[in-house]
Amino acid sequence: MNAYYLSCSRFGHPSEVLQLHNKPLEQPGPGELLVRMISSPINPSDLIPIQGAYAHRVALPMIPGYEGVGKVVEAGRNVSVSMLGRRVLPLRGEGTWQDYVRVPAELAVPVPDTISDDTASQLYINPVTAWLLCQQYLADTEGDFVLINAAGSSIGRIFAQLSQVFGFRVIAAVRNDLHTEALLLKGAEYVINTSATSLHEAVMDITKGRGAGFGIDSIGGTAAEELASCISFGGIVVSVGLLSGIPVDWIRLARTTGIRPAMYWLRHWVEKAEVQEWHKPIVCIMELVHKGLLQLDAPGARFAITDFQQAIAAATAPGQSGKTVFAW
Repeated sequence: MNAYYLSCSRFGHPSEVLQLHNKPLEQPGPGELLVRMISSPINPSDLIPIQGAYAHRVALPMIPGYEGVGKVVEAGRNVSVSMLGRRVLPLRGEGTWQDYVRVPAELAVPVPDTISDDTASQLYINPVTAWLLCQQYLADTEGDFVLINAAGSSIGRIFAQLSQVFGFRVIAAVRNDLHTEALLLKGAEYVINTSATSLHEAVMDITKGRGAGFGIDSIGGTAAEELASCISFGGIVVSVGLLSGIPVDWIRLARTTGIRPAMYWLRHWVEKAEVQEWHKPIVCIMELVHKGLLQLDAPGARFAITDFQQAIAAATAPGQSGKTVFAW
């Protein structure tokens, strides 16, 4: 039996360097599970490495795809057959943009029946990043203002909801009003459309001239500099993404604005996390979903992996609503 997978052997635009391949299905080794994929999203964090932004730490060729959900179809030696037929998150095995993924059984995260495939497929990259960041930086900031740019993004909407769990107050910066109502409903206290209003003036007005005590930057470039100018002296700005593709000179910004910059890379936590530590935040996030305290958006479009060109085009189109996913 053969299986499809996507890979790239050089860096470049995903639509140009991704290739569809077919290979014989490999059986799970000792301690492994073989997972038939159900759904795998296309995230900016999947596309940016393909374009070469992190070339120094990406080995080629690679199979992209950091998250998704699938069903266990085979169990290797020394693995309980009770896992057969169960849905799991196969997140620390091979890339998820393929029909079947092999994953160490102890690292596969079981998905309860109360969580849909659509939600389960999105439980890793953005929710875990936001949850860990809140635990590390925002657990003791109840009542403090947190300024978030790209707030209409998936992770921005997650931070808005987690503000209700951790008690901080969100000022959400967006470039249009498409997500304003949703952000306010999800927990943001203020939403600023930066195409119509000066972010600095609005934040200073809201905070009575003090600035926000904490900032979360997902964009980089001039947007990061604009956000940093709105943070109070000594406040922390955490970089969690680079949607603009433009790096930031955080050392210079620290000198000119008095902020304390910090980089947050999920992969650093993953590399150090032991098995129980790995499962814990995902289980906590599942509990929030079960209680209705965290909702993830439904996918915007679904494509077969064989239609990857159309999928990439949909995922990178401006104004998309909901994640584009590979679906099986």
